[in-house]
Amino acid sequence: MARSAPRDDAGDRDLRVDQPATSAAGLPGVTHALRAGVTQMGVRRTALTLARVNQAGGFDCPGCAWPEPAAQRRSHAEFCENGAKAVAEEATLRRVTPEFLAEHPISELATRSDHWLGQQGRLTHPMVRRPGTDHYTPISWDDAFRLIADELQGLDTPDRAAFYTSGRTSNEAAFLYQLFARSLGTNNLPDCSNMCHESSGVALLSTIGIGKGSVTLDDLHRAKLIVVVGQNPGTNHPRMLSALERAKRDGATIVAVNPLPEAGLMRFRNPQRPGGLVGAGTPLADHFLQIRIGGDLALFQAIGALLVSADADAVDTDFADAVDTDFVDTYTSGYAEYRAARAGLDWAAVTAATGLDRAQIVEVARLFAASDATIVCWAMGLTQRQDSVDAIREIVNVQLLRGMIGKPGAGLCPVRGHSNVQGDRTMGIWHEPPAWLPALGRRLGVPVPTATGLDTVGAIRAMRDGEVRVFMALGGNFAAASPDTDVTVAALASCALTVHVSTKLNRSHTVPGATSLILPCLGRTERDRQSGGDQFVTVEDSMSAVHASRGRLAPASDQLLSEVAIVARLARATLPDSPVPWEAYQADYRAIRAIIADVVPGFADFERRVAEPDGFVLPHPPRDRRTFATASGKAAFTVSPLTVIDVPPGRLLLQTMRSHDQYNTTIYGLDDRYRGIRGGRRVVFVHPDDLTALGFTDGDQVDLVSEWSDRVERRASAFRVVSYPTARGCAAAYFPEANVLVPLDSTAAGSNTPTSKQIVIRLEPA
Repeated sequence: MARSAPRDDAGDRDLRVDQPATSAAGLPGVTHALRAGVTQMGVRRTALTLARVNQAGGFDCPGCAWPEPAAQRRSHAEFCENGAKAVAEEATLRRVTPEFLAEHPISELATRSDHWLGQQGRLTHPMVRRPGTDHYTPISWDDAFRLIADELQGLDTPDRAAFYTSGRTSNEAAFLYQLFARSLGTNNLPDCSNMCHESSGVALLSTIGIGKGSVTLDDLHRAKLIVVVGQNPGTNHPRMLSALERAKRDGATIVAVNPLPEAGLMRFRNPQRPGGLVGAGTPLADHFLQIRIGGDLALFQAIGALLVSADADAVDTDFADAVDTDFVDTYTSGYAEYRAARAGLDWAAVTAATGLDRAQIVEVARLFAASDATIVCWAMGLTQRQDSVDAIREIVNVQLLRGMIGKPGAGLCPVRGHSNVQGDRTMGIWHEPPAWLPALGRRLGVPVPTATGLDTVGAIRAMRDGEVRVFMALGGNFAAASPDTDVTVAALASCALTVHVSTKLNRSHTVPGATSLILPCLGRTERDRQSGGDQFVTVEDSMSAVHASRGRLAPASDQLLSEVAIVARLARATLPDSPVPWEAYQADYRAIRAIIADVVPGFADFERRVAEPDGFVLPHPPRDRRTFATASGKAAFTVSPLTVIDVPPGRLLLQTMRSHDQYNTTIYGLDDRYRGIRGGRRVVFVHPDDLTALGFTDGDQVDLVSEWSDRVERRASAFRVVSYPTARGCAAAYFPEANVLVPLDSTAAGSNTPTSKQIVIRLEPA
């Protein structure tokens, strides 16, 4: 039986539930941001540090990947509440020293909550856990690199190592990291994209020929219809609300599609405006479709069916001429097959899948038919289900019908999470060899592997089965972020060596392999000085803009190394005869950018272009020229089966989600004030009618038990039931606490992304 991870949950005993909020940000957002900064950094350090966030010449926020406006239009406070918290966590004055780790054995740390671990502060020294011991003890950098090198050199094949990457890694560090792994001889490069937007990349690559969104921030400002699907920007991408507000003030219509009502999409009180601080703010969503979990594919199939209806008068004359036939005929393939499939749409199945009335869908379809500038945005509500790839393809279908690719104010907008997760993929962090890899190998005289490597789920399986013996993570918190918590923890613990390049303590450090290393690195806020002088790094935002990031703070410890230095020194220790100039790359990051400019498409003249205040935008052929790198040379309509998730009687369909006081696996605090939760995290949100039908009441203590075809019982214990206006038949709980419920083998078809938004559960009295 799988159970939830140990926890230090004193705060949960103080848990209380208030009414959900009906607006986001405003004065409370400002006060919470400043309180986090002052608590962690002090007044002066807070003022100096926050003034540099997302500014030209400053550093990129270590939070989300939302783009910045042009430099001349940026606010002096170009950050959100959660961005301020992310900066405060990194620039904190708290420290985790060797003395701290001598006082706290690993067995004790394993009982602590993710929140407690993160609040202890910055790691200051490289540390090692030796076999059979229960403490991390200091180790020199040279000895740490030698230890890893010896283990890697002793493997019978490089494929017995896996190299994981978090989305906060810079372009320069990510490029070196993949170069090291491939110089070693493996494409085992799992990354956080495998767990979030891999479904988006697969769907977009197969339909428009590039796995990235097709819009810019200016497009969002110019859109006439914006549809936000499976996303909660008020918590996960708060600066997006400013863009939505601007579009709304210029006449845009906004549609929110989500199982839960989210405060940020109801009303936004912009803290940059006096009316947002003390006034009522701006209502955002004109329409709210409270869809059942997993109903998005059916919704967009239905919208498409209405738009292509052969007899428009049978439904609504507003759909006459809804298809942009010039665009479809010139730029797309597969339309005839798509139209034939939509003619036979099963509306009863649509209703069962979505929980929506036909009239609601028709109303939104009219908006699509009437708009000449439409953007559809989505996030993990769409990407973490078994049919995710098909659901996103259905969004593409609808946008193709209306010709909404390659025109101002229109397009496809997958909203990425971590601040450089898209850049990491551009830099080659991918278990598939990128197309430019052979050119890199020739340029440096390095043989490169050609076989597909392991993604995240594949790496967990391989560790579990003893096929991977060395696991290294460049950033992130793999144990907390991954599915099937107990399986993941056991897989990590079975390794001969685990290595974590980190800024702070996290769950992964408490589940070491036989030998485990913690290698502390510089953060975004800190000065990076190498032998070639002060360095800067670059990142790519969610809309393909590349810009510089330069930290100014003194490092938290004189023992910290940059991620680039860690990778370069490890590479030289492991591959002493490598022709790659690792030392030159470490000394001056311009040398890394020079090789990137040589081999990665779109990065020509990298050094000059990134010196501009706004950086530069990478080419996007569908957006720029309406050209599509698909097999047919055209954007592809696709046909997918309409799926209705089977939820047995007495069960609920659960989605995992973030609280407002966290970013990914980093827990800033124990409140989720937008949903009315204070002082705790072990809650499950259930519709009041479902509670009555199941025999529970608000405030009951329950265990969540997931049901999957392997018949393994996965249990997350001691959750408080919260009566909440979610969609009927659906439930929600926070991750990572609920990750134990996500089966490792339940993944999205085509992308292998864990299905964290499709978990059949039952409630049992605790």
